[in-house]
Amino acid sequence: MLRMTLAILRKDVKLTLSRGNGLIQALLLGLLLVFVFSLSQGIGESLSARNAAAVFWLSSAFCQVLVFNQLYALEEVNQSRLGLLLCQRPIQAVWLGKAATGFLMLLLAQCVFLPATIVFLGQNLSGPLRPAFAVLLLTDAGMCALGSLLGALAQGQTTRESLLSIVLFPLLTPLLLAGTGVGAQAFGTADPDGPGAWLGMTCAFDAIFIAAGLLLFPFLYAGDD
Repeated sequence: MLRMTLAILRKDVKLTLSRGNGLIQALLLGLLLVFVFSLSQGIGESLSARNAAAVFWLSSAFCQVLVFNQLYALEEVNQSRLGLLLCQRPIQAVWLGKAATGFLMLLLAQCVFLPATIVFLGQNLSGPLRPAFAVLLLTDAGMCALGSLLGALAQGQTTRESLLSIVLFPLLTPLLLAGTGVGAQAFGTADPDGPGAWLGMTCAFDAIFIAAGLLLFPFLYAGDD
């Protein structure tokens, strides 16, 4: 399964970066959100640390939707999905490969969103950075595990693509709350509880989403085929 996972990862990364359409759209949408929220500030004002962290994660969530819509659209050309279904390997490798690709694309986008948040929303990194980075990685992992699962549900039919965003955002709420809470601390907001509680909750939801992906993906990806 590992060999097929790596093959899917290499293929999707190569196609995504060579075409660039989905990633560029995701980057532009995220930057647009940051810029629009920056317009709500008066001259010399800055957005609160919690609100700035929420904008960062909102940009990341919209980016994730576009990335996974693009990743699963790759298999619809020339019925490539049927070839993967007929391959003598565990089909969960497709879920893992696309989740890993989405994770890399999301991290790449966040390397752009974070400086934009600092510059346009008047923030600075003055809090605990190591726990914040750990929560960022764990939150991204959970978002991509769930995004890869629901991307399989939305693939194949244009009328079903809206399902990804409709179903995804309510399920992501705990992870986004954790990311926002720890992000606010990284931007300098004091919290007596620290990032520990958020870290534990993120790990719990990651475990749930990963288990759901491994169990449900074969049924969702096969669809009516």
